[in-house]
Amino acid sequence: MAAADSLPSAGLPFDGLKVVDFSWVVVGPSIAKHFADHGATAVRVETPAPMDTLRVAMPFKDGAPGPNRSHFFGEFNTSKYGVTLDLKTQAGVDVAHRLLAWADVFIEAFTPGTVDRLGIGYEKARSLNPSIIMVSTCLMGQTGPLAGLGGFGYHAASMAGFYEVTGWRDLPPDGPWLAYTDTIAPHFLSAAVMAALDHRRRTGQGQRIDASQLEIALHFLSPQTLDSRVNGRTVTRDGNRSPTAAPQGAYPCLGDDRWCCIAVENDDQWQGLRQAMDDPAWARNERFLTTEGRLSHHDEIDRNLSLWTSDKDERQVMELLQAKRVPAGVVQRSSDLLRDPQLAHRGFFRNLEHTEIGSVPYSGPQYRIQGYDSGPRFAAPAMGQHNEYVLKELLGMSDDEIADAVVGGALG
Repeated sequence: MAAADSLPSAGLPFDGLKVVDFSWVVVGPSIAKHFADHGATAVRVETPAPMDTLRVAMPFKDGAPGPNRSHFFGEFNTSKYGVTLDLKTQAGVDVAHRLLAWADVFIEAFTPGTVDRLGIGYEKARSLNPSIIMVSTCLMGQTGPLAGLGGFGYHAASMAGFYEVTGWRDLPPDGPWLAYTDTIAPHFLSAAVMAALDHRRRTGQGQRIDASQLEIALHFLSPQTLDSRVNGRTVTRDGNRSPTAAPQGAYPCLGDDRWCCIAVENDDQWQGLRQAMDDPAWARNERFLTTEGRLSHHDEIDRNLSLWTSDKDERQVMELLQAKRVPAGVVQRSSDLLRDPQLAHRGFFRNLEHTEIGSVPYSGPQYRIQGYDSGPRFAAPAMGQHNEYVLKELLGMSDDEIADAVVGGALG
């Protein structure tokens, strides 16, 4: 038998690679998705209790909640087969061991020590499969005094310092949108897994990758860290403003909550902004001719610039400024992205058929390669959708073995 919703992987770069994903939420599932979308056979292991946080997170198709209706979950789990396992039962652990023996790559995102207690730690995995590549991703890494700290990317981003530099001075720390380190870590870890696969190809050796999400993201604060170390200057939040250029910000436009971002980086761009606005009297003030002057009078510029943008469509503002070589971009909503002509031209969104919610758009890869076009191959799995396929076709279990696993509570 074959999974009804699968698409061919032949010819894709990771065809033949086998990935078992025991993680949840964003980081681990995103790593597995990178390989699954491009040909790997990936199995997403879940348990109904506790359910993956994203399965109960908005947005839901048609606004109707349900464990198989969250597109937040769907975005990070395309091209995977879904199986449910209860690792609190011996039968569930036995099936997990079969998956570890089958897999090339094993991904987990539990608090350090959890996989060992569940009986699927690295030593056990290596005894079953000496060349396995295991990825352990958590907030602080597997060792050290804070290794046991559980949480989400919000917490790692806060401890790294991102919340101190994001927001407005007269308000509490705001932080970058979403769990920031969750969106950073998968890109670096996918590269690390590819390096480990190349090492195994050359040597036959597996790897244990120990990833601290805080450390992976921290280098994005390198300029601020260096400034503190060398100059003794501690950077704090300052809205959308730059310490070296002005004006910079998001400016209100015509309509309800519509905005355009504008970033003037030098004197030439300031002249371009003046031309786009038909050089109003306020903009001809000599105080604004230099970057230093504009930085000193940023509030005054913002007030006048906001008056100019507020009665115009945000796309009109963007086009007027871009025509004068001034960096500007509309602040788009998710509904705007679905209609964006540039994304449509590049075929970014891929509509895939989900077993419960029907055809919905999924994000494609953020790049194009000549002669190559892949991305999500099929929709994210419903809870336990591929239990039989995984056990029978991928793991080669007999009908009697599957029956025994079911009776033993393996599938939750």
